[in-house]
Amino acid sequence: MDTTTIKQRQQATWASGDYAAVGSRLLPVAEQLVEAVDLRAGERVLDVATGNGNAALAAARRFARVTGVDYVPALLERARRRADAEGLDVAFEEGDAEALSFGDATFDAVLSTCGAMFAPDQEQTARELLRVTRPGGRVGMVNWTPDSYVGELFRTIGRYLPPPAGLRPPVEWGDPARLAELFGPDVAVDAPRRAFRWRFPSAEHQVEFFTTFYGPTNRAVAALDADRAASLKAEMVDVVRRFDVSDDATLVLRMDYLEVVARTSPASDGA
Repeated sequence: MDTTTIKQRQQATWASGDYAAVGSRLLPVAEQLVEAVDLRAGERVLDVATGNGNAALAAARRFARVTGVDYVPALLERARRRADAEGLDVAFEEGDAEALSFGDATFDAVLSTCGAMFAPDQEQTARELLRVTRPGGRVGMVNWTPDSYVGELFRTIGRYLPPPAGLRPPVEWGDPARLAELFGPDVAVDAPRRAFRWRFPSAEHQVEFFTTFYGPTNRAVAALDADRAASLKAEMVDVVRRFDVSDDATLVLRMDYLEVVARTSPASDGA
């Protein structure tokens, strides 16, 4: 599997549309994650695949010492502007989830909200998250589940634009059994299933919103001819309606995810 080419394509995908319009609406799950990780003032925190900075900013609001990394410069610039607007001290750097440029055991907590799960090499990504976390530290993640709206959305897109051979679905990070494989037996993983509600005027509005602003759907529609693009959008409306929990004419989209807190083993005392 050529991960270099895959990541180049991913960078172009996440830079398309306007992810901030989508990502900013995920702020509640980032705030809940940092509470689940039980961040403390002064702790060293890394937010991997920070996007527009939701988790990094949530950690900085709790007076942690925060660094956010992402491989899309445009997203980092948006995150910096948000931090500046709130007067928050966060260092944002370009970085790859599969090759983090930090020493071993640098951080008390490592976070990622719907970000690191998209790195193509899942095993390498898990190794890097654990490597930079100190013994007894925590890795906190928000990962979409395989049976969630996002899981079904990506399966639908895949029927029109198949993913590269050998690429494991990102939503495997939302499967507790897969998490256990990735983090290994020495890491204690607590991963309750959560859901939040995303509200839109209608299913059709949500699909137009996503194909305009969300990189993966924006790029998918742009890559298809007019007839197939229309067919994909019609299927996307059907998917949205399957996850609608509204009792009126508006859309209330149920978004299911795992709220992951993985605790690394404390350092040995040498006895």
